[in-house]
Amino acid sequence: MMIHTPNEAESLRAEIAALAARMIAEDGADYASAKRKAAKQLLGNHKVKGDVLPDNAQIEQEVREYNELFFGDTQPQRLLHLRQLTLELMEELARYNPYVVGAVLNGTAGNHSDIHLHLFADNTKEVAIYLLNKDVQFEVSENFNNRNESIETLSFMYKNEGVHLILRDQDDIRSGHGKATERANASGLRAIMAEDQADPDTK
Repeated sequence: MMIHTPNEAESLRAEIAALAARMIAEDGADYASAKRKAAKQLLGNHKVKGDVLPDNAQIEQEVREYNELFFGDTQPQRLLHLRQLTLELMEELARYNPYVVGAVLNGTAGNHSDIHLHLFADNTKEVAIYLLNKDVQFEVSENFNNRNESIETLSFMYKNEGVHLILRDQDDIRSGHGKATERANASGLRAIMAEDQADPDTK
């Protein structure tokens, strides 16, 4: 598929974003895989230029619109439920300076969404020990950030919801690493919830 004009590129970006949003809302796909699958579905095996792919902000907006159109009667209650559970967890884990990120924070959380928290500790092993002492059975996964540093994630079920604790060094919160990712502490999340309650049309 040849793209000849900026308008064609913009149109294709919008198509990819809309299809990716449906995969996220309906199937719980993550942004990266949804974007990749949507591009492949629309373009086949043609190589995709980076400037044709939508950014996460464009996809997030499409997810909002999809939720409003197809899940408008259930999604707000689902979001509130996840946010209430998130606050419970943040209070329980307060010693590790928890910050919520992702769909629960930005208001796009749906039926397949999990809770994602960044935790900050002098020794990230402390978090695993804390969970073990609470008889929480968790799985450990490892990813690498853009500085090629290992980031551990502890995943478990809490009241039938998936929870992912992304473990960060205490220095990360002091030095500002990770601020590119939108995040909020418990007070920030409560403020967002109060604002949404005051104006239900604002998500």
